[in-house]
Amino acid sequence: MMHKTQLITSLSLCTASLLAYLGCSDKADSSAEDGLFPLSIQLDWVAEPEHGGLYTAKALGYFEDEGLDVTLVQGGTGSYSLNKVGANIAQVGQADSTSVVMATANGAPLINIAAVFQQDPSALMLQASNPITEWKELDGKTIMARPEWPFLPYVQKQYNITLEVIPQNFQLQRLIQDPSFIQQGFYIAEPFYVEQKGVELKYLYVWDAGFDAYTSLFTNKRFAREHPEELKALLRALKKGYIEYVEGDPTPAHEIMLKINPKVTPEYLAWSRNQIISEKLHRGNPSAGFFADYLEITAERFQKQIDQLVDLEVIEADTITAKDVMTAEFLPLE
Repeated sequence: MMHKTQLITSLSLCTASLLAYLGCSDKADSSAEDGLFPLSIQLDWVAEPEHGGLYTAKALGYFEDEGLDVTLVQGGTGSYSLNKVGANIAQVGQADSTSVVMATANGAPLINIAAVFQQDPSALMLQASNPITEWKELDGKTIMARPEWPFLPYVQKQYNITLEVIPQNFQLQRLIQDPSFIQQGFYIAEPFYVEQKGVELKYLYVWDAGFDAYTSLFTNKRFAREHPEELKALLRALKKGYIEYVEGDPTPAHEIMLKINPKVTPEYLAWSRNQIISEKLHRGNPSAGFFADYLEITAERFQKQIDQLVDLEVIEADTITAKDVMTAEFLPLE
């Protein structure tokens, strides 16, 4: 996740990278010749199962069937999906919806258009033997997390607790070695590597504390105004991609991931996909109180996010409402 202070508004952010991300000249010309509309999607991380629907749609030609020539740009540290979409270097990005809301409140021309996951898969990871089972039991405990994570002030206020936070270093050694250690992570990713060391984990789910963000797809507001049909086509293709990835055969997507991301293995891809499915991330978990269609987003949930961030003084009151940060007009809902 990105914090609002990471938003870079200058168009000089990636001038040298413009050709790479838009594919400009050669790619745009060839796409025009093919009758396809060129569109770039900036991912939030390297190619992994959280992007399975995108890579399935790419591999099986769903984008081309909708008249689109889609380039999927892997993310990672410093990928700046918010900035690139804000500057139209990429036309669509993936991020947690909290980051998009905060960026929009600070003037970024962004709008959420779909949900990749109905719940952001953020959690606190604990060894299974740790006696802590509830958020309120964290009072006075030390956790490793990103200090700028908006969930931290939220959970402390929500449960009237105090946390000692040490900065996230994205290493798992202490979690593996120390039964009392607690660390922020994604329960569809890091636990695989911990379990390989013979350590069983449990989770305190962020959504279960009431801080219920989406993992979302977002676009530039100007692009949304000028290209509504292309966005509808994109989401039609993407919905087909996720249905095939989750309910059908993940092999086409996984074959691409293995080629372009040397850090993943077939075992990891299968495990992470199974986590996504078992946690019902694409459709919503009934234990979280709802069930949704693929890609569905609602104004009610975005307004709740906004209200929480205002209450935490992360964004100013009366700056934005749900209609400023999301639209469902492009969704292929049944």
